[in-house]
Amino acid sequence: MPPIEERLRLAERTMTGLARDAQLPPKIGVHPRPESTFAHAMPAFLPGADPTGIADLLGMKWVIGFPANKLARLPAISALVVINDPVTGFPVGILDGAPITAQRTAAVSGLAIDRWRPPVTGRPFEAAIVGAGVQAGSHASILAYLAPGVALRIHDRHPDRAEAMAATSRSMHGVGSARACGSTKDAIDGADIVVTAATFGGSPRPEIVPDWLADDALVVAIDYDTVVAASVASDAALFLVDDRAQFLANREAGHFTGYPDPSATIGEAILAETQRPDRGRVLVSHLGVGLADVIFGDAILRRAAATGRGLELPV
Repeated sequence: MPPIEERLRLAERTMTGLARDAQLPPKIGVHPRPESTFAHAMPAFLPGADPTGIADLLGMKWVIGFPANKLARLPAISALVVINDPVTGFPVGILDGAPITAQRTAAVSGLAIDRWRPPVTGRPFEAAIVGAGVQAGSHASILAYLAPGVALRIHDRHPDRAEAMAATSRSMHGVGSARACGSTKDAIDGADIVVTAATFGGSPRPEIVPDWLADDALVVAIDYDTVVAASVASDAALFLVDDRAQFLANREAGHFTGYPDPSATIGEAILAETQRPDRGRVLVSHLGVGLADVIFGDAILRRAAATGRGLELPV
């Protein structure tokens, strides 16, 4: 995995590529048994500058979600990332998608945090993370990197998980303090930055509403509309998504009920050099795109080849 600084550059390449000439459809999905499961195919293509196509990127993420796996002590989500040669189409890499998903998601959040967090002087940033799973760990690392000395508050519907994540976070370089909170409202009260990473399809949770948030908070939602109410999006001074077509397709399918159209995509806002509004909150909701997995997968594959890592299969 590339270091955080490079991950942030890869995330920016992903977001601006989406706003320019990348090709990818909204997630192609099926829903096997039992209820709440999903299987998504996420192909992506990014043209390079070389007219021969040698610098193009081509690949796909295949991600499966079975929430009931937790009862059997298996991961609820598993994924593979396939990288293809852009000239021949031949598969040249098969990678475990789980760590890629964790780090590329946090890196996209990091772009938003770096560009649209509220101005804070004279004190550490206060940041809340709702959900204490894998994404909480990757986001704590990004927050520690971008906001050294950050004071973290973590809530999970399982208090022991929140306590464990707080303990882990306290050992991270750049984290000033970390504590578990007994409720979502307590965790986000007065926070400058709020990251929501709740489990899809979990038990009903309190919805985060505007009154719970600081007036200038940055809210980064990576869990669709699981926790953040539509009123937060309607009230936001700036509402960004990673991919407009995917967001609108999900809204049509029943997610994001009551949410307005986004102000722009993250990539469009970066290219337009959109600044944080002088007043009001910013909401960034990114659902995850296959292009990010392909860009990160390509970088990992190149690093692995350069250092002799991995297993080469016969043709």
